[in-house]
This record gives sequence, C-alpha cells and structure tokens, in this order.
Amino acid sequence: MKKSINFLVFALTVCVALPASAQYLGHEYEGSVAPIREGEEPVIPLDTKDPSYNSWQTLRDFSKDPKREPGPINLQKYDFGMSYNAIPTFFNQPVALTPEDLVAGKVDVAIMGAVPDMGTGMRGAAHGPNAVRNSQVYGGYGMRQPHLHTMVDPLEDMVVVDYGNAPIDIMSMERSVHAIRSFVRSAAEVESEPGKHVFPIIVGGDHSLMYPDVAALTDVYGKGNVGVIHFDAHYDAGKYMMGHLIGHGMPVYRLIEEGLVPGKNFIQVGLRGYYPDEKAFEWMREQGFRYHTMADIEKRGFPAVMEEVIKEAQDGPEYLFISFDIDTLDPAFVPGTGTPEPGGLTPREAFPIVRRLCAESNVVGFELVELAPMLDPTYVSAMNANRIIKECMTGMAMRKKGLTEPHYLSPLTEHHKN
Repeated sequence: MKKSINFLVFALTVCVALPASAQYLGHEYEGSVAPIREGEEPVIPLDTKDPSYNSWQTLRDFSKDPKREPGPINLQKYDFGMSYNAIPTFFNQPVALTPEDLVAGKVDVAIMGAVPDMGTGMRGAAHGPNAVRNSQVYGGYGMRQPHLHTMVDPLEDMVVVDYGNAPIDIMSMERSVHAIRSFVRSAAEVESEPGKHVFPIIVGGDHSLMYPDVAALTDVYGKGNVGVIHFDAHYDAGKYMMGHLIGHGMPVYRLIEEGLVPGKNFIQVGLRGYYPDEKAFEWMREQGFRYHTMADIEKRGFPAVMEEVIKEAQDGPEYLFISFDIDTLDPAFVPGTGTPEPGGLTPREAFPIVRRLCAESNVVGFELVELAPMLDPTYVSAMNANRIIKECMTGMAMRKKGLTEPHYLSPLTEHHKN
C-alpha cells in the first residue's frame, strides 16, 4: 500500500511538473530565473592545454597510406550477393574520403553520418547512421533495382557515395556544431561538374543537426536563399533550454535568430501532441511560418495537404533543404526514436511527399535525424529510415532524368491497363 501511495505521489509530481518543464523548451519562458548561487561558476571552463583537446577533429596522417588517384573507393569484394555479406556503407556504395574524391568521381550524392545525441535528453541517436548502413539487408544483389512506382534506380542513375561521419566532440554539442557545419560544407560546396553541386544527405544524430546542416548550405548558397521543409512532430523553435543555445528543440530558432533562414522560408509538416503553446504559434505566425499540423491533415486529408506543401515549396526561395525527423512517423512504424508522439504520418503518406519534393522542386540537401535504433528491438525503425532516404534519392534521380511532372508514376507499373 505504501509503495502504491509513493508511486501516486511521484506520478502526480511529474504531471504537475511537465507543463513548467515544457516551457524550458518553449519559445517564451515565464518562470522566475533561477539565480547562480554565491561562489558558483556558471560553466566549468575547458582545459585547452589538454593534448586531447582537439583530437576528435584531427585527421590521421594519410601520407602513410599507399598512393592512389582521387576518386571513390569501392570496399566490396563481390559483384553479386546479399548486402549483409558486404562491408557496411550507406546503400553499399563506394566511400569518398576527401572533396577531391567527390570531384574525381563526378559524385551526385554524398551521404554522411553525424552522430551527436548530446542535444537531447534521450540518448541513442548516435547509433542512427550505422543502423542505416546496416539496414540494407535485401539490397545489393548485383542487379538493377528500380523504385517500383517510378522505374527509376537512384543507385544506377546517379553517382552516390558514403562520405563517412562528421567529427564531433562526444562531450559537447556546442563544440561540435562548427565542425559539423564545416564537414557538410566541404561536400556541398564541391562542383562535381560546372554549375552542379554535390547533394549532401546527412543521417543523424539528434535534431540539433538542423542548425549546422542548414548553416552549411547557406554558406554555399547564401543567407536567406535556402528554405527549409521541416517534417517533425515538434516545432523545434525553442528559445530556452536550461542555458544552452543549441539543442534538439532549438535549431529553428537559432537559424532565424542568426539571420540564416527567415521565418517565411520555413514549411512545417506533422506537428502534433501537447506542445507548443499559443504564444509559440503566435510567434510562428509573426515570423511568417507556413505550417501543416496533423489537425490540418485530419481535417482535409493528406493528399490535399501534400499538394499544398509542394506548391508552397515551389513558391519560395530558389534552394530548399528537407529536414526529416523520424518521429514525424507514427510510433507504430518507428518506435526507435527519443521523442515519439502518437498520431503521426504513415510510411505510405511520408514516402510520396519526400519523393515528390525531391523530384519537383529544387532541393539541395536532406537530413534524417532522431533515429535511435537501440530503443527498437525490431528492424522496423531502421528499415523505414532507410526507405525515407531512398525516396529522397529516387526523387533526385527523377529530377536528373527530367521526370518532374506532378506525381509521376511509371505507366508500366501503376496499373495493368495503362
């Protein structure tokens, strides 16, 4: 009986505390400021004289490697076989180590991992990139594998490489963001052909990544010239987070605050749950956000909302970036994420909108974040993450082939009477 009472008290305490705690992540925190206690340092300084201070971003000595010509490196031994018999890379593709490899290989798409998960209270997203690398269990048979809806094979119609992982300080998101930004920029600024930039796909990692990933593209394409299509259960425009200026609930605010992306260049899809509050939505409207909550989708139906989102994407800045938080999908399809929220999109809804956006608009970069595979004892979360990325690449390949008409489907495979 005593245990039951103690549990009830604990549960009530949590329920009462949750609204106040949520405000820490909100746009406007109205609580009293907790003072720094007398004699307390707000931050323990870093030891910059520590020999390992920058070891996490120090490249190894490549001069000891055998000499080679620049270009992608194929790590696979066999032409034909199951992908789980291969050395794991993104979609079993060759590896590129340097920008020179991207140029020499005339690379279209560079997929890279970024593993920080310090910006979220629930750890585990650091394992996202390698889960995706290992999720291609039925790919790589050594034969053409086109997307059934479009008869386009992105791995045949484009040059795709694994660009490795961005350097991070596993103890500090604040120190990592600049290194990640530089790493993403090192791929995005490469022109593999005159006027054609490499398309970066970043696999996270928590949603703090949106800030350095988008910032890297504004470095290439200019401040204010990049729009963000943000798929998420949460708005991620929090201003306060216990003194931190970057975290997985804050990247949208950071991008706006620093003048990198104006609010009118954001389109948000999939918001739901019990957060944020009215003041946050009022702020979003003041900034010019265009947003489509799950309430909008429930009321009008997903096909109507999809068409509006695509139209909005085409009526904005010249360049677009897609930020896809895997918790956009309902937890039934992705239990492996740190902040699941019931009532989300289904894969059958998410796949076509990602594919169409990448085919029908000028998307120049993509990220998939918040996959935490260790929270899912099954294969389903990594599988759906894999497919979201593959849909993006299919759309990119369609655009390269000129298949940009609205909702293009192969007449051969759509219906037997076509």
